[in-house]
Amino acid sequence: MNDPRKIRSHELRSMGQWETKAEVLDVSKGHKKLFIGIPVESTLQENRVALVPSSVSTLVANGHRVVVETCAGEKSNFPDREYSEVGAEIAHSREEVFKADCLIKVAPPTLDEIDLLHPNQLLISPLHLPYLTEDYLLKLKQKRVIALAMEYLQDRDGSFPVVRIMSEIAGISAILTAAELLSTTGGGNGVLLGGISGVPPAKVVILGAGVVAEYATLSALGLGASVCIFDNSIYKLMRLQNRLGMKLFTSVLNPVYMERELVTADVAIGAIHSKSGRAPMVVSEDMIRKMKPGAVIVDVSIDQGGCFETSEVTSHEHPTFVKHDVIYYCVPNLSSTVSRTASMAVSNILTPILLQAGATNSLEKLFFEHQGLRHGIYTYKGCLTNEYLAQKFQIKYTDRDLLLTSSL
Repeated sequence: MNDPRKIRSHELRSMGQWETKAEVLDVSKGHKKLFIGIPVESTLQENRVALVPSSVSTLVANGHRVVVETCAGEKSNFPDREYSEVGAEIAHSREEVFKADCLIKVAPPTLDEIDLLHPNQLLISPLHLPYLTEDYLLKLKQKRVIALAMEYLQDRDGSFPVVRIMSEIAGISAILTAAELLSTTGGGNGVLLGGISGVPPAKVVILGAGVVAEYATLSALGLGASVCIFDNSIYKLMRLQNRLGMKLFTSVLNPVYMERELVTADVAIGAIHSKSGRAPMVVSEDMIRKMKPGAVIVDVSIDQGGCFETSEVTSHEHPTFVKHDVIYYCVPNLSSTVSRTASMAVSNILTPILLQAGATNSLEKLFFEHQGLRHGIYTYKGCLTNEYLAQKFQIKYTDRDLLLTSSL
């Protein structure tokens, strides 16, 4: 006879199966609200602004707080009124803006501005190598900030979005600038870049076959100039010809061929970009001495040190200098001459990143998941994480991947 007090095994397995259970709710952790600061740029005759009003409107609509220093957008024709109308706070003191958890600049911070930073603050700004000093890096380390270089931010496909969009602008601007400098009023030989019926066009030599070269070539050909392109990547040269739909004079960076073309060139454009450090110097001073008097060099690569041996950083106030009878234009922030267009372009790239940062409750997690963003970090909470900079200034290098892994 079975004991009624004993529970059969099949009954045990089904116990509670038909009982009412408590409902488990999916509780959202919510988005992290960012505090974003946009200061006025005070160096390098910088006219751009990091975020334009339309982007600020999107960020504010997602619950983020944006503080804009008064007159930050004036040089790009974005008055304070437009920012305030979309929900931004207008600050009249720089200190108030620098209290932000995320500070965005389109020019590197000065040493005085670094003093206003605070630990764990996220700094997004360019990293102009010609102006970079050891004191700059040591101060950032002491402040224990997370510093991202705009030009080293990568997409998932390995491209550099900020560099690409600024390169499009720089390529077009470089040719237009060269055309002006070739004129008599610009100090040149009075040569029309495209030539006219019965008069041969000017000859343009472009070093590099990337985005700057592509848009410079399009602009030069559109004006009617003759173009020669040099690059060590055969793939890039083939891609450029395919995109243009025509055969051009192309060559690897062979010194013999380069010198032969530079001697007869009216314009030389430096458009070589380095992924992690200084741009390679491919034109020697001896080659430049052989160029014809009145020729123009526009070194777009100057923000990474330049690819002409005799290049020196210039400014918008004094954009040119003459050496060996050749006119040099070496302004690092070339896109700042069309500041409104450039500001909108940068803002379009940064806004999705900021929205994604807000959706991720931890910046460390965001960086860990996105290798492209992680690639842009050069100081992280007191550690220098860019190997090229560490070697250049003889500062201890720490692998950023190890730091981020340890922070999770």
